[in-house]
Amino acid sequence: MADQKFTVPTEMIDLPSKGLVYAKESPLSEGKVEMKYMTAREEDILTNVNLLRQGLAIEKTLKSLIKSPINYEDLTLGDRNGLLIAARILAYGKDYAFSYKNPNSGEEEKVNIDLQDLKYKELDWTLFDNKNEFSFILPHSKNEVTFKLLTLVDDKKIDDEIKGMKKMVGQEAGTISTRLKHQIISVNGDHSVKTVRDFIDQGHLLSRDSIELRRHIESITPDIDLSVYFTLKDGTEIKADLPMTTDFFFP
Repeated sequence: MADQKFTVPTEMIDLPSKGLVYAKESPLSEGKVEMKYMTAREEDILTNVNLLRQGLAIEKTLKSLIKSPINYEDLTLGDRNGLLIAARILAYGKDYAFSYKNPNSGEEEKVNIDLQDLKYKELDWTLFDNKNEFSFILPHSKNEVTFKLLTLVDDKKIDDEIKGMKKMVGQEAGTISTRLKHQIISVNGDHSVKTVRDFIDQGHLLSRDSIELRRHIESITPDIDLSVYFTLKDGTEIKADLPMTTDFFFP
């Protein structure tokens, strides 16, 4: 008997960035990614003890589900978030239940939400031109910086640097400053990595400028809004961030 061929259905998923942060030659610039429905194989990945211990189960699962010929690490963090929500909906549907502690009674309550109610952020798309580079004049020092939206590979480098610093000197590098060292591309037109790091390490980036820069970055970052709204049994209205642990993929 000839080998049987089996097919798994797929869907085209829109990216929160619409593909506008990627170079035109990148397949991600199309703004869509083909993703298959979850199978028992992906469930095995999600329950793999070693992957769970390393915190890699969800990322490995998402890589397995993506069918488009993309470099997974090139995804921005916001686009990855959008794909995670889509993967969960394709796997088990739009309904998601989780426990939430009532701040008044201290009791755990079961909350049900519709994942399809989550929306992509509305942005000024005229700021995007298939180049992951944006300008910002620091409001207090008046220095001009350019920055990029962090990708998955950037996020890993940041995590490795923070862990490496802790291993070498016994303490973690500052999370905010380390992220900015990887996110800022240039200072006053100078794209040297040394210049960027000196600007931060030598105390030239004022804290109030750092706050404004981070607020601006957040305001233009394509992402899915993970805020959820629900009402508890005693009528308390809650706004919270959607909990996304490995349990997120099991109804």
